[in-house]
Amino acid sequence: MASVVEVGLVDPLDWTTSGIMPPWPEDHSDPDRRPPLFRRAFSLPSAPVKARLYVTAHGLYEMELNGSRVGAEALAPGWSVYSDRLQHATYDVTEMLVEGDNAIGSWMGDGWWRGRYGFHGGTLNIYGTDIALLAQLEVKCADGSKIVIGTDKHWKASPSPILRSSLYVGEEFDNDAMPGPWSSAEFDDMGWAPVKIAQFLTGTIVPQEGPPVRCTEELVPVSTERRDDGSILVDFGQNFAGRLHLRAPSGVGRELEVRHAEVLQDGELYVRTLRDAISIDRYLGSEGSIDWEPRFTIHGFRYAEISGYTGDLSDLSILGRVYHSDMRRTGWLTTSNESLNRLHENVVWSMKSNFVSIPTDCPQRDERLGWTGDIQVFAPTASYLFDVDGFLSGWLKDVALEQNRFGTVPWYVPVIPGAPQWTPIVPGAVWGDVAVLTPWTLFERYGDSGVLRQQYQSARDWVDQVARLAGPSRLWDTGRQLGDWLDPAAPADQPAMALTDPYLVATAYFAWSSRRLSLIAETLGKLDDARYYRSLADEVREAFLTRWSTGDGRLVNPTQTGYALAIVFDLVRDEAARRAGAELAALVTERGNRIGVGFAGVNLISDALTMTGHHEEAFALLLEEQTPSWLSMVAKGATTIWERWDSLLDDGTVNPGQMTSFNHYALGSVADWMHRTIGGIAPTEAGYRSVRVAPIPAGGLTGARADFDSPYGRITSDWKVDDTTFHLDVVVPVGCSGVVDLPDGSSREVEHGSHHFTASLIGSSTQREAS
Repeated sequence: MASVVEVGLVDPLDWTTSGIMPPWPEDHSDPDRRPPLFRRAFSLPSAPVKARLYVTAHGLYEMELNGSRVGAEALAPGWSVYSDRLQHATYDVTEMLVEGDNAIGSWMGDGWWRGRYGFHGGTLNIYGTDIALLAQLEVKCADGSKIVIGTDKHWKASPSPILRSSLYVGEEFDNDAMPGPWSSAEFDDMGWAPVKIAQFLTGTIVPQEGPPVRCTEELVPVSTERRDDGSILVDFGQNFAGRLHLRAPSGVGRELEVRHAEVLQDGELYVRTLRDAISIDRYLGSEGSIDWEPRFTIHGFRYAEISGYTGDLSDLSILGRVYHSDMRRTGWLTTSNESLNRLHENVVWSMKSNFVSIPTDCPQRDERLGWTGDIQVFAPTASYLFDVDGFLSGWLKDVALEQNRFGTVPWYVPVIPGAPQWTPIVPGAVWGDVAVLTPWTLFERYGDSGVLRQQYQSARDWVDQVARLAGPSRLWDTGRQLGDWLDPAAPADQPAMALTDPYLVATAYFAWSSRRLSLIAETLGKLDDARYYRSLADEVREAFLTRWSTGDGRLVNPTQTGYALAIVFDLVRDEAARRAGAELAALVTERGNRIGVGFAGVNLISDALTMTGHHEEAFALLLEEQTPSWLSMVAKGATTIWERWDSLLDDGTVNPGQMTSFNHYALGSVADWMHRTIGGIAPTEAGYRSVRVAPIPAGGLTGARADFDSPYGRITSDWKVDDTTFHLDVVVPVGCSGVVDLPDGSSREVEHGSHHFTASLIGSSTQREAS
């Protein structure tokens, strides 16, 4: 199988100016247009010594050479702002070619290019009406010759055995229409038609920056049940993004159908929450056997229902194939509390399910968009769990492109036709702040100032726009705001109706982004800009305090999110911060340790409590199992993070809101605090050049271990409590140094190597709080 070549190793590519498309007429108003197969035969005069294949497409592709798949990528070339950035992949295919006769071919699918996508069932032909392939094979042969095979008039096309291909609806495949070994050199393509030439804007073609989507693991069902109507109910025990692979020697009727759902209600697949993404795959055939997996669709599901198989269940192989952008795992956390371990695992699974080419909100319903606010609050968690540097820096380029196109940072990127409430696009806090805060997160975690330079104008444009909207008052108190989106107190059908004033949220974020932008400017040596944005942040802070503070740390809009913003965003300081922390802790206690925040506060509230010394309240909030809380999801059997705190109600029924998902990562952004506070690992210089290891043994935990593969190597914090003694083992990699803070209040400087520490918990701050 061919391997993807690293971008830096690829020779400069002089793309051909044309691609290919099918020659037959199509009804472009039809959502079920049949995609083509493309192929071309060619000959090499001698053995290949080096061969590179460069590919991109309008639509989705899977390449084959001499009857074998090229690479293992799925949903290629991924999703980007195609009009400006159409990504291409490069494959080393030297070992797949032979002297003499060869053949190259491609499967094709609609994908995001022309498939129905978006709200209310989606919009067709968002980027174009025609599927097209652009490929170039460059071969150096043993005799010194160079052969270039481009997408030209020598290719042929045939209707694919894929009858329809949709990311939302699913895929339908007719095995009887399979033309045989169509990508092999010996295949007779006399019945195939010459292709039509398609034009590509080659100036927009860029190398792929993040990792491609691949199958990263396979799940076997935890239960498989034949029901009275003959259908088979499959439970994988895990909600995930992917698709089924089915294999059986016999027992398949003319049509086999697979339906998907995240949850069951009354023993049946619950599909209302999918809205118009019906997520049904169909296999047609007359042979009775099956060995099939869809190619150009993806579903978010835990349960599947298979109809049309009458054979013995023991003869049916069912695999759940997990697909996401194939990022390198970098961070782990385990604790002495199994419910917390499950919560953390749920965060990991929701991230995997929603890092599919772009950072999406959910993998299952008719949406799956790159919501900017979701990833803004989650990026610190993401950058610990996986290496997301290339993935997010590439997507941030699309943010800047759409920001320039629409005059502000959009709610989601790439932008596609939206529901009325998202059109026209207007500036919104939390979401638009991704332009400033996410580049800073990447710099903080990976130490590469390149992303700051790349995104600086975008970040500056955002803060300058908010400054104009706020005017001399420095209060952003106009326009539409989503505020503390999905506050648990908000009505099911009005997710923006939060307890916290949306303009408090907007102004707090204005202050924080201004201050972060001043740090970005300072890092880049733009000292005049740094002074200006630091001064702006001070002005916004004063305006915030005048409008929403009583002057002693208390807020006139006293909510969990309001206090979390004020504390973490450095809007209240010193004694006022301590008073704000006490007020926040009291709010948590008064609510019985139940959460009272939405998207604007969920990544901040735990830090606000621990920053002001309220460790036990922070842990009580984390460990609460009554709704709404993080562990209430776990207690109800969640295997991913939910969109709503109560996506599943206490009576076991699904939340009636139309916007109800069981696989969103935003509320899982608390894991960043878990990594830094329970695990104890946090960077103190960009890229973890220096670290602080300061685990807090509270909440009844008796131990925890955090491992993080930093740019310098693995950092480990492994602690346990033995009676009244705290034991901590720390590993610091070469090139890194740090400070270890122990629960007894002492601090130790450490260089690289392995270190062991003990401390008495008698009289420590956490012990005093517990007592």
